[in-house]
Amino acid sequence: MSQLDWIVLIVTLLAIITYGLYKSRVSHNLDGYFLSNRSLHWGLVLLSIMGTQASAITFLSAPGQAYTDGMRFVQYYFGIPLAMVVICIFFVPIFSRLKVYTAYEYLENRFDGKTRTLTSFLFFLQRGLSTGISVFAPSIILSSLLHWNIYWTNLFMGGLLIIYTISGGAKAVAYTQRLQLIIVFIGMFLAAYMVVHMLPAHVGFLDTLKVSGKLGKLNVITTGFTKKGFNWGDQYNIWSGIIGGFFLALSYFGTDQSQVGRYLTASSLRESRMGLLMNGLVKVPMQFLILLIGTLVFTFYQFNKAPIFFNDVQLRKLEQSAYKDSFFLVQHQYDSIAVLKQKEVVTYSMASGKDKPSEDQSLLSLRNLQKSSDSLRNKVINWLDNKVPGGDGKDTNYIFLHFVVDHLPEGLVGLLIAIIFLASWGSIAAAINSLASCTMIDFHRRFTRKKESSENQYQLSKIYTLAWGIFCIVVAMFTYDIGNSLIETVNVLGSLFYGVILGVFLVAFFFKNIKNSHAVFWGAILAELLVLIVFILTKINSPVFKIGFLWLNPIGAFGVIFFTLLISKFLKQKAMLA
Repeated sequence: MSQLDWIVLIVTLLAIITYGLYKSRVSHNLDGYFLSNRSLHWGLVLLSIMGTQASAITFLSAPGQAYTDGMRFVQYYFGIPLAMVVICIFFVPIFSRLKVYTAYEYLENRFDGKTRTLTSFLFFLQRGLSTGISVFAPSIILSSLLHWNIYWTNLFMGGLLIIYTISGGAKAVAYTQRLQLIIVFIGMFLAAYMVVHMLPAHVGFLDTLKVSGKLGKLNVITTGFTKKGFNWGDQYNIWSGIIGGFFLALSYFGTDQSQVGRYLTASSLRESRMGLLMNGLVKVPMQFLILLIGTLVFTFYQFNKAPIFFNDVQLRKLEQSAYKDSFFLVQHQYDSIAVLKQKEVVTYSMASGKDKPSEDQSLLSLRNLQKSSDSLRNKVINWLDNKVPGGDGKDTNYIFLHFVVDHLPEGLVGLLIAIIFLASWGSIAAAINSLASCTMIDFHRRFTRKKESSENQYQLSKIYTLAWGIFCIVVAMFTYDIGNSLIETVNVLGSLFYGVILGVFLVAFFFKNIKNSHAVFWGAILAELLVLIVFILTKINSPVFKIGFLWLNPIGAFGVIFFTLLISKFLKQKAMLA
């Protein structure tokens, strides 16, 4: 990066930190530290909800996801609007009426302490691991820019986040997320504009969409149906998005404390509902536009030479391996095809809409060239995955970053790097704050017998925040070899637990006749085992089970309901016989 980029980056980050500290003055009690004294209006609640969900992973990995797999990932979000309506009708009024700090407090009132503890523990497990992965995302940037060891960048980024989160609490998180998202949207708009602006003079925005569409990247709606019927293993289609995505969103926004804690900061029930409903309206278009940037970058690399692989660290490993001669040969072939693609895509764009036969012939050639380059790229990926010691054939997380650093003008590079940091800080700070609140409320206050003042609880909450920050850094240290794109990994991890947590709340809300806490507790455990078994069978490519991760959410939710009803019936019959 240039000196100007570093100045823009550092000034932007310091401004956010200063603003957050200035806005972090709250009462030294749990209401102030975790819930901003329940004083925020719906606009801040909306931005806090969005900022918590839109982490660095969203802006770093999503464009790369679209570059490699097209726009179909947007279907993952189709269930969110309906989920927001359900949460506003059934979830928020209960949480607001009871004045809870965490969603899991309600479960003790409805069932018992062990059910509350189990759901809190499942939240700890998935949110702690997911937040650790989120810490890793900005570490990728520092590691790439400064050529630092990824472990040192994890420590550096994690340390900054801990200081930022401990000092501010929920109020600092909410106010800084407002400023962060404004900068984020400006930066992403500028990035999209610059991608199109750097294309040849005769190529406009609609032309870029046409090229990416013809090459299979604008696959916004996919049905999941093949000649053999519905493909349950297809990760992203309209049905898994609407149904599986609905259950995932219902659990994430309705029972995950990192989100529940955002709208519990609202000054009234109406403000909470407004924040959630507006989130349902803007989330899908926002994610669509972020993914669209990935397809624009793909089109840019049709007119310009693209790297055969975007993770330079892994390429160096390949260059130093026994496959280095084969790699150099493949690289030469790839570069030759890239030159031909650049000529052919210009021919196609010039003929588009003017000369139909030439347009069709050019498109056929372009598709064949793309297949050839994809084949060569897949060879490199295969070598890194299977032949090179310590190799990693997934570069999705590096595609957008590589484009930004290599092609955008000075100053804008620094701004875009800054927005990825800002998104990371906002979401991770909210997550760590929610983990600390659950530790304090659901465990410490329940199990301690010592009477503590508000000030003591406030200070203890900061200690728990520090502890969770350290835990997330440790998780980040083991994230390097996870392989998949970060955005997909986080969502898969959440789907392993979200359905079960949601199922417990659905029983609590809608099955008033279920009062036996043992039935719910063991129903949740059995449902979690079922989800893990299905997931493991899918991972080992079992011929019996091959199912996309979004379907794990309804399986978990309905599993809890089914097992709870079954165990409850069994316990009633046993009691009658006794």
